[in-house]
Amino acid sequence: MVTEVVIERPVDVVAAYVGDPSNAPEWYANIESVDWQTEPPVEVGSRMDFVAHFLGRRLAYTYEVAELVPGRRLVMRTAQGPFPMETSYEWSEADGGATRMTLRNRGEPKGFAGVAAPLMAASMRRANTKDLARLKQLLETR
Repeated sequence: MVTEVVIERPVDVVAAYVGDPSNAPEWYANIESVDWQTEPPVEVGSRMDFVAHFLGRRLAYTYEVAELVPGRRLVMRTAQGPFPMETSYEWSEADGGATRMTLRNRGEPKGFAGVAAPLMAASMRRANTKDLARLKQLLETR
């Protein structure tokens, strides 16, 4: 699932903010906390424990940074948790010095989550759209 937004801020500003997982609870409505297992800053192999609430359930999972191209791309994958998941962020220049940010989520729901996959996908799309709108508002008012 892919969601995009154009943020009226330079790429380096957006990438620095979004690329720091410690900021996730500020702009992701469903993410309650992020605790680093490894020392910041983000680099390939960094690990963070996330706690989120989604569809009325508490989810705890560990993300590991799989790919990092500073200022351009960040890919994190679950190292453990309820189902395998990958989240990637890409940043590119848009007109007028703005940033086009692409958020991509991929996962392999199993058990109940597999049965409810269509509901989960629709809910995730709505949540991602709201989260990116929140991110846009946060960064454009700073």
